[in-house]
Amino acid sequence: MFYDTASNQHGLPHDPFKAIVSPRPIGWIGTQGADGSQNLAPYSFFNAISDRPKLVMFSSSGYKDTVRNIEQTGEFTASFASRNLSEAVNLTSLAAPHGDSEFAIAGLTPVEGTLVKAPFVGEAFAALECRMTEIFRPKGLDGNVSDSYVVIGAVVGIHIRDEAIRDGRFDVATVRPLARLGYMDYCDGGDVFEMMRPTR
Repeated sequence: MFYDTASNQHGLPHDPFKAIVSPRPIGWIGTQGADGSQNLAPYSFFNAISDRPKLVMFSSSGYKDTVRNIEQTGEFTASFASRNLSEAVNLTSLAAPHGDSEFAIAGLTPVEGTLVKAPFVGEAFAALECRMTEIFRPKGLDGNVSDSYVVIGAVVGIHIRDEAIRDGRFDVATVRPLARLGYMDYCDGGDVFEMMRPTR
């Protein structure tokens, strides 16, 4: 089958776009507002985009507390979303009123960063402390901006729990990263295999 995205007439019960671009890692973004309120929310439009310097990005569909807090403070964290914390990750997707902490809603421990004031999930296998470098709204082919807000952050500190390290490596088989598929589907990355790059 083929369909153009201008009409988006795919003839299926649900739009398959996000199922095709999958699995997508989940950015479990922690922020603290200028008023001291704490926020935690999962974003499936998330990834690392550079390792020199270390940069991550996430995109928020609409202007939410997370984006506002980052605009106010310039800081955020990205906690590692793993299979054992999947129910908590899901709970933090609740559209809670401003000022209500998703950490408390999900029964998670907020830990203030070492280099940033934004909190991360104490139960997470790893967490990235980030300082925002830019926020922008991406444009489509027609030049009109989307309703999404892209946040890019420089990773200034990294936390890793001891049990996540095996043979000197952050062991994906142990931590089983949670990833978003299409629709309401998720998977974890615990089924690991290795391939070496070919050489000429």
